Amino acid sequence: MKTEICELTNLCLLRDGTRILLENRLAHDWKGWTLPGGHVEPGESMVDAVVREMEEESGLRILDPRLAGIKQFPGRNGSRYLVFLFVADRYDGTLRSSPEGEMRWVERDELASLPAVKDLSLLLSVMEDPEKSEFRYVIDERGVWNAVIR
Repeated sequence: MKTEICELTNLCLLRDGTRILLENRLAHDWKGWTLPGGHVEPGESMVDAVVREMEEESGLRILDPRLAGIKQFPGRNGSRYLVFLFVADRYDGTLRSSPEGEMRWVERDELASLPAVKDLSLLLSVMEDPEKSEFRYVIDERGVWNAVIR
């Protein structure tokens, strides 16, 4: 089969000096401190989607986001869930939280003490290493999800 059903989403690593912007997600399916982002609307460009999502969730308008990789995993009913990973270092606006969760600037040395989503450190490693571009979950024969980074 040459086509498949895909759900398109994004995450953004917004950096401000030594700090990064994190969201304490409230959703039960991926709860904890993580990078903000969301879904791509039908017909919307990937860049426009990450700019829109960041502004909706944080009040900040990111400038010049750069695609830094892709995360993917099996979705429901044989579909694929794709997450376009962006990095940005410039923004304007005033930080605020949203109904999706509390937004906060976090110093890198604080990350280990936060109740973060389990794959946050792997996400950051892919997004900040120019030698890496893909974060993929593969389900083995026992049903265990394994991360493959390359």
